[in-house]
Amino acid sequence: MNFLFFLFMFVFSLISMIYIRNHILLCLLSLEFLVLSLLCMIMLICLMSNYTFYLYIYFMTFYVCEGVLGLSILVSLIRSHGNDYLNSIMLW
Repeated sequence: MNFLFFLFMFVFSLISMIYIRNHILLCLLSLEFLVLSLLCMIMLICLMSNYTFYLYIYFMTFYVCEGVLGLSILVSLIRSHGNDYLNSIMLW
């Protein structure tokens, strides 16, 4: 696996994040795909440059917290509005 593959994963996840904005669950899935590509790039950088994996564990902790926060927002939205459509909420 080289760095270019993870860069393509990152770009495709950004494109999917931009174009798929109907459901919050799909936005969260594309955001987790983005996080996965970033974690793979960080791991590759740590392996290539002989760093320790403290940076990797640090970022993984923040990404897990981000995922839990997104799921809690999704659950509260479904309980209050009955669906996860972004059009049912008046965001803008």
